[in-house]
Amino acid sequence: MEECFRWYGPSDPVPLAHIRQAGATGIVTALHEVYDGSPWPEAALLERRALIEAAGLRWSVVESIPVHNAIKVAGPERDRYVGWYKDSLRAVARAGVATVCYNFMPVLDWTRTELRHPMPNGALALRFDAVDFAAYDLFVLRRPGAAADYAPDRAAAAEGRMAEMTEERAARIERNLIAGLPATERRYDRALLLRALADYEGLTADDLHGHLAHFLRAIVPVAEECGVRLCIHPDDPAFPLFGLPRIVSTAADARRILAAADSPANGLTFCTGSYGTRAENDLPAMVREFGPRIHFAHLRNVRREPDGSFHEADHLDGSTDMPAVVIALLDEGERRRAEGRADWRIPLRPDHGHLIADDIAKERINPGYSLIGRLRGLAELRGVMHGALAERRLRG
Repeated sequence: MEECFRWYGPSDPVPLAHIRQAGATGIVTALHEVYDGSPWPEAALLERRALIEAAGLRWSVVESIPVHNAIKVAGPERDRYVGWYKDSLRAVARAGVATVCYNFMPVLDWTRTELRHPMPNGALALRFDAVDFAAYDLFVLRRPGAAADYAPDRAAAAEGRMAEMTEERAARIERNLIAGLPATERRYDRALLLRALADYEGLTADDLHGHLAHFLRAIVPVAEECGVRLCIHPDDPAFPLFGLPRIVSTAADARRILAAADSPANGLTFCTGSYGTRAENDLPAMVREFGPRIHFAHLRNVRREPDGSFHEADHLDGSTDMPAVVIALLDEGERRRAEGRADWRIPLRPDHGHLIADDIAKERINPGYSLIGRLRGLAELRGVMHGALAERRLRG
């Protein structure tokens, strides 16, 4: 597999030189300054590629060309934004990048209630507290209809949590949930979030899948034409939030998406952390089933907690058997190489590393994307890969 690192562009506090020192060869990035659905300028793409190559690295994956909200809700401007997406795909291909990750999550991207959760060893992790989330939804946001989405025991636990919550903690949870991530389409305050959620009122999972299928039928032929591999990122977490439908959460969802546009250009980003938030997802089995259409891998581990909460674990710890996933991906790469596929080296990146060592005191850190935690994750994953390949050599 190709070892990659996510980089948020020239303003990223982690410079390309440090990424190269970590041993990665590929960069996963985007034109993060262009996130409103408008076409990506080819000149800007070529300039970004030149920066990456000057550092001795390769631009391996675009993550992400944002899918505008008008496409997700089938709004009156959908066709315009789909047309612009096609323009961006063609520009990316001309800039020499053949893999494009995207997501179809409504309103919010990945969602956590805590960005600096203390671990027993002193590291700080991302965490989703299911009770804190329910308390915010029910008693701070006061989303219309929210009570119907929670079982009585969860609502009671949320009410108890809210009664003991300080104003400072409630404000921090709100910031973490809705303030927005780098390159997000929209940033919210409480009123704006409620208005954004209202765009999806009455929209079912089948409706949202239909909108995704419409999008895929429009853009997959363009991807085929210019040699681009599209790969959808799963929901994070892979269960409903704020009453919004989720359609990229299970193996059944993946089958449905791949069937909506049955082409090698329509593939998956296999995120072990996102799929790993659901206990019923058998991740090694999913790799074996969907392997030919997995174009990109996000390798991170989560530890599921009994009440539906989870936190980011060490890459080789947590609820997912990471070595089994890595070995399944290596098997897929070998199968592709024997088949003569040019894309036999599946790009991977370590994801959501812990905040550790000197990074803890740094003022500028993108949550989940500090250098040292991801470097540790990449080193651990590299060790698994090298160990598995060495064992194969010994077996002959």
